Parts: sequence; structure tokens; C-alpha cells
Amino acid sequence: MWQPILMIDGYLMSILGLSMLIPAEYDMYLHKAQWSPFVTSAIISLFLGIMLFLANRTAIKKISIRQGYLITVVSWLCMVLLAAIPFMLTKTVTGFSDAFFEAMSGLTSTGGTILKNIESVSPPVLLWRSMLNGLGGIGIVIFAVALLPYLGIGGMQIFQRENSDSDDKFMPKFSYIAKRIIAVYLFLLIACICCFYWAGMNWFDAINHGLTTTSTGGFSTKNNSFAYFDSAKIEMIAVVFMILGSLPMTFYIALWQSKKLHSSRNIQVLAFFKILIIYITAVCLCLIFTKNMDILSSLRYAIFNVVSLVTSSGFSSTDYLAWGAWSGTFFIIFSLTGGCTGSTTGSIKIFRWQIFVAFLKRSLIGATEPNRIIPIKIGSYNVENHVVSSVFIFLSAYFVCTGCFTLILALMGLDFSTAFSSILACITNTGPGTIAINGPTANYAFLPPLAKIVCGGAMLIGRLDVLTVLVIFTRSFWKN
Repeated sequence: MWQPILMIDGYLMSILGLSMLIPAEYDMYLHKAQWSPFVTSAIISLFLGIMLFLANRTAIKKISIRQGYLITVVSWLCMVLLAAIPFMLTKTVTGFSDAFFEAMSGLTSTGGTILKNIESVSPPVLLWRSMLNGLGGIGIVIFAVALLPYLGIGGMQIFQRENSDSDDKFMPKFSYIAKRIIAVYLFLLIACICCFYWAGMNWFDAINHGLTTTSTGGFSTKNNSFAYFDSAKIEMIAVVFMILGSLPMTFYIALWQSKKLHSSRNIQVLAFFKILIIYITAVCLCLIFTKNMDILSSLRYAIFNVVSLVTSSGFSSTDYLAWGAWSGTFFIIFSLTGGCTGSTTGSIKIFRWQIFVAFLKRSLIGATEPNRIIPIKIGSYNVENHVVSSVFIFLSAYFVCTGCFTLILALMGLDFSTAFSSILACITNTGPGTIAINGPTANYAFLPPLAKIVCGGAMLIGRLDVLTVLVIFTRSFWKN
């Protein structure tokens, strides 16, 4: 059972180790040095990864559901622990909890940080943070598209038919999907970097923000995020690529192949744009009538910050919490929305809300017409009852976990607002909280060490769609 899990884990650890050589080379170039803490980190990661891979090397023809869960959770945890090493060796942070939080935030594309002064951090470390966002973004897309439909988490089995091909073996199918997703992701990444450079960023900022925008990750090289650049051109480029990163990667593949454009996965796309328009209009009107902003300014701030929160990117172009008491409530709703399934975004995701609304609609009609048989439909697709049940189980687990994590932080001495805001920002992988102490202009350095570990756990559970993690703690999972 464990051989393919450890083999895949070793392979991913080796990739992470090789990626550490990029900031290592940059570090040695900047400081005219012959050694870098990133080289030490790479050696550790490569050694452990290669040993695991070689010791467990086998031909993988089929992956069981149980192995699928373990591969996902174990790999993510090991990657985070190794990704934290450079933060400690470079003395960017003072303890393991800080390094763990920063690494987890990076690989889960959350974007929250414990760094008080980002601009004082060395460029190689900033590049490493951005690379973690990039690696986490592509990792979660492959996980969501290739694995989740077969694990049946949170209604994702509805997409199983769309991901199938003629070969029913796991590895060829996984390889087929992964290669195409990586190609799409790299194309978006390169295009984003070039657009940022064209808009006025230097190459370093363009590369970093390209990595974190395409992945909807949220890390920035500046304390004030995109507000530092104060450029409508740069902000609109970021909006475009945050949205592109929030659409299913298979949507682009379908466009290229000119087929399946009306599949159930892509019905989300239209709903996603409708929701964005409604949210942006609401915020824009609030800014006009409560802050007396002109239409163009209100549109600029509303578009950027709404898209950033809905896509769980977590960037900011201003301190939106200063807009008024209404902004905190609005942005809680935005952070719980999420992008499309099969994208780089976190949170609950559009298709689950579509199923929830369709079920609610059927229930309301059934209350007045009890003898009428009403199917639950998304577009022209009938949603089976077991998919609806799966979605409601997911939503229940999601909010129960949010409540439990909030209670844990409250028991550590944090007030309810701070505890809830911190957990909500972490479990939705949004990054900034909805109160001043952890908002868009703040950070999470104030948290006690154990609270940072708890928040890191919330990020992982949110990123892996809750049940993927919870199921391995059940007794039935380990039977036989």
C-alpha cells in the first residue's frame, strides 16, 4: 500500500529540491558567494526525495482510493516541511512556527504572511515565496482535475466523466491530464510576466507577481501589495490573470480542441462572471454613495479588490476595510464564494453554490407543490442525489471545521473577531482577514506560535477540500 505513496512523495520532494536551486543561483549571483542556504535546503530535499523514490520504485498501474487520499495529504505535508527549511536557514523567520506558516501559506496559495516588513527580506527569499505560490497553484489544479473526481469529494464526482479517456488505468490518464494542464498554466504564467513588465514593473517584480497572480496566491514583493505601484494598467492586468487563473484549466484545453464547451464544468464559467458583475456593481454603488467616489475610481477599486477576494488571491490595491462597516461583511461573502472547480482558486467554489441554490429552489417549489417531481439541474445537466448529498456533507464539514478552528484560537486567548477572521482567511485560502489586525495592510505576526500552526492546518484543510484530510482520521479508513 505504501510503496507507490512514498515513491510519488519522493518524486515530488525531488522536484521541490531542484526548484530550490533557482533562488540559490540568484542568491549566489547577488552576493557574489559560492554557497547559499538554498543549496543546503536543496541537498536535503533531493537526498530525501531520491532515497524515497529509489527505495520504493515500482510500476504504478492503479491507485486505490485510499492511496489517493494518502498521496495527497502526505505529499502536501512533506512538501511544506521541506519548503520551510530555506526560511529558517536564511534567518528570515525566528522559529519553526513562522517558517511553517509561511511555507504552508505559499504552497496552499493562501497569501497570508507573518513577515512584518516584506521589503526588507532578501530578494532570493522573496522569489522562493513566489515560487511556492506558483508550485502550489499548479499542484492544486492537477489534484482537483485528476484526483478529486475519483475520490468523490464534495460533489466532484460530477466531473469524473469529463476527465475520462480511452485508457482506464490511473497513471496514463493522470499523465495525459497533467501534461496539458501544465502547458496551459505555463502559457498563462509567461503571458502574465510579460504583461506586467510591459506595464512598468521591473523583471524581478514582474516574475514574482506573475507567479503569484496566475496561481491566485497573493504573495507580493511589496508591503502594500499592488497599492505600491498605484497603476490602473498594472491592476487591470492583474485582474485579467486572476480571472484567467480562476477558470477551469480544462476549459482552455476544450477551447483549443473545440469540444465539450457545454460540459457541466464549463457552465460554472458563465455563473462565475455573473457573480463577479453583481459583486462589483454592489461595491461600486456603495463606494459612490457612502464615500462620494467618482465612477471611474469606484470601478477601479471595486473591480480589483472584489476579483482578488473572490478568486482567493488576497491582493489589495487599497485598505478596503476603511471603506466602512459594510466592507467587512461584503468581503466575508466574497471570500466564501471562490472560483471555478479545476482552477487555482480556493474556498467553496462556484459549482457547489450552484448545486446548493438548485436544491434550495427545488425545496421551495416542493413546499407549495408536494406532488411535483423536480430534478436538480445545473444548466441542462441533471445532478444525481448522491452528488447533492456529497456537496451538503462538504459544506457541513467546511463550516464545522471553521467553527472548531475558531474555538481553538479563542481558547488560546484571541477574541472571537480575530479568531474567526484569521481562520476564515486561512480556510478559504484568501490570505487577508476582514478586520484591521489581520487585514490587507497587516499580517499574522501577532499570532502565538501554536496559533500559527493551527492556521496552517486550516489552510491545508481548506486547500485540500476538507474531507480529503478528515477522512484519514476515521477508523474505517485504516481497517484491513
